[in-house]
Amino acid sequence: MKTLNKELQDSITPRRALEILKEGNGRFINNLKAHRNLLEQANDTRDGQWPFATILSCIDSRTSAELIFDQGLGDIFSVRIAGNIVNTDILGSMEFACKVAGSKLIVVLGHSKCGAVKGACDHVEMGNLTELLSKIQPAVYSENKTKENRTSKNADFVENVAEINVKRSVKSIIERSFVLEQMLEEGQIGIIGAMHDIETGTVTFYDDVLYIKDELNPEFSVAELRH
Repeated sequence: MKTLNKELQDSITPRRALEILKEGNGRFINNLKAHRNLLEQANDTRDGQWPFATILSCIDSRTSAELIFDQGLGDIFSVRIAGNIVNTDILGSMEFACKVAGSKLIVVLGHSKCGAVKGACDHVEMGNLTELLSKIQPAVYSENKTKENRTSKNADFVENVAEINVKRSVKSIIERSFVLEQMLEEGQIGIIGAMHDIETGTVTFYDDVLYIKDELNPEFSVAELRH
């Protein structure tokens, strides 16, 4: 596959960026790989980078975005933190990725059996982890399907919280970053939440938190999200 350059990056729309990721995940779950010369890509990107997407995912060792979406050097920005939570530093990184470096799509990628989510479900407190898990707690309290056994021992409860956490993070990015909000409003970028199943490798994209303003959704307005 060709190494991304400025011309190729400019030709990719937010919706096409999503399609590329879906195609890459399809190759991953079928144990296929696009042909790449990584050393050649390293040489091609020595003077600059033009990634088409930015993925916020967990630090879990099984959830490398480059592998899950079968992408090469210079293709995506990978932002990783336990529980794929959002903070000021991550927002700043995303603003750089999109506004400065031209990334077209933001994906908040959660995963099944997430240790950080389990910790939040159990209200774990340990050093600096306490503050990180507190950012997942709103998702725990928002889960209202489970009436009993609201702990990490309940797999369904954990997965429900993980999904809520992803969708809350999508909304948080839009609400907390004026830069990204404006780019979204102008159709320059898109944003979506997704979940990676660590057993099958499959990534499920959440269409109910897919925000792209283009010919398929010309009436979209960020203002709608604030009601």
